[in-house]
Amino acid sequence: MSASFTLHASVEEIGREAWEGCFGREPENFDFYRACEAAGPPGFTWFYAVLRDAAGVLAIVPGFGTRYRVDTTLQGGLRRFTDRLHRLVPFLMELNLFALGSPVAEVCHVGFSQRVPVGGREALLGQLVDAARGEAARRGYGLFAVKDAAERDEALWAPIAARSGFALLPGLPTASLDLPFRSVDDYLATLGRNMRRDLRRKRKAFAGVRVERRRNIDDFADEVYALYCQTVDNSELQFEHLPRDYFPAMLRHLAPQAAMVLYFHEERLFGFNFVIETPERLIDKYIGMDYAVARTLNFYFNSWMVNVAWCIENGVPVYQSGQAFYGPKLRLGCRLSPNGQYFRHRNKLVNAILLQVARVVRLDRFDPAIADLVEADREEADHQEAHHRGATFAGKGA
Repeated sequence: MSASFTLHASVEEIGREAWEGCFGREPENFDFYRACEAAGPPGFTWFYAVLRDAAGVLAIVPGFGTRYRVDTTLQGGLRRFTDRLHRLVPFLMELNLFALGSPVAEVCHVGFSQRVPVGGREALLGQLVDAARGEAARRGYGLFAVKDAAERDEALWAPIAARSGFALLPGLPTASLDLPFRSVDDYLATLGRNMRRDLRRKRKAFAGVRVERRRNIDDFADEVYALYCQTVDNSELQFEHLPRDYFPAMLRHLAPQAAMVLYFHEERLFGFNFVIETPERLIDKYIGMDYAVARTLNFYFNSWMVNVAWCIENGVPVYQSGQAFYGPKLRLGCRLSPNGQYFRHRNKLVNAILLQVARVVRLDRFDPAIADLVEADREEADHQEAHHRGATFAGKGA
């Protein structure tokens, strides 16, 4: 399929009709990316890689450029050491990164026109990646990556990565909870006895909490941002830092599909969830809290139950609870979908160094849930290879 490549600076240049023709009902939609451009985190340049033929758009993949710290995924004592090193010699710790994906989306979204047959998608995506790599090099980006390649797209990305010499690292998985239940009690019945008892005990601490679901937070923007900043300061793993106007802007652009769930205790705001609502799933994008109050009120688990109850009451079958806090989410019934990070530096020496650095900074060294997921994937791959070899041997014997 003959196609030409363009790299756009705004989703507006592509147009809503062409975007929706490729992505359909994707919750992180045209308005989501437009809002990110308007109020997204500083330090990022937005790109949209597009392939077209004479009849129109064939494929779209969002992207971004930034200065990337190679120790972004480090945690604990090693991160404290590299923070000091970065303050002394920042040029040793940062690289110009061009990535397909988004710093604020759940996964790297890959969209194809309905005119593209399923069997032709890998070749078309490979053409887009090759063109994007060339354009990234021309613009001075040394490191090329794919951020959060989704499990559902692995059949597309894996052969392209193999041909292009990309290395693969485990990314942060996406946690999802299936909710085919008629009541919250039906959901609780699927959990372990200790977890059920713990949730019921924690719920008592929430008796005096007032919950508001809002489409506008202009009157609470400063308080929400303060809670967000406190949560970021308590997190060891953070790729981007959102500006103060991000949440109000996202609500305006995504209305009525976005909501801010606010939590008040003694008439004081102490926590929030920013969510995207669709008939198919509720996406819990961000959480913020005053830790001193939140711990006392068991905010994390109780806000979880608020979101679960909303899904069940509104017939939404999936609660997508985002990335991080995997231990509790697994105990609450979530399944984890792996996301991959592909990368390659165009300088062979730098690439060789990065391959060694990757052995230290890979996420499965710091999170046992991610380590278990990586091990399960490895065992599945080994099983499939053994099955293939057995089938090949049997065929030869025949």
